[in-house]
Amino acid sequence: MSDQIETLYQVLRDRKENPKVGSYTNQLLADDEEIAKKIGEEAIEVILAASSQGKQRILEETADLIYHTLVLLVANDLAWEQVLAELERRRR
Repeated sequence: MSDQIETLYQVLRDRKENPKVGSYTNQLLADDEEIAKKIGEEAIEVILAASSQGKQRILEETADLIYHTLVLLVANDLAWEQVLAELERRRR
């Protein structure tokens, strides 16, 4: 499961290190407040999807939330493995 997330994370890191003109990811990486705003919006959209929009919308909005969360990690030089380690720590 985490292989796909790790692949996306690496793509986002590459985009940070090798920006592309016109890239949505690069636009986000240039603005911490915009990343935070998008995470908030996506979280609300997940909640709305869960309450009345069906399973497909839940999947779509959750994917958006994960993407924007990974952008936040990359912007702050945090690794996906650190998130996994934190989850493991909480499980103990």
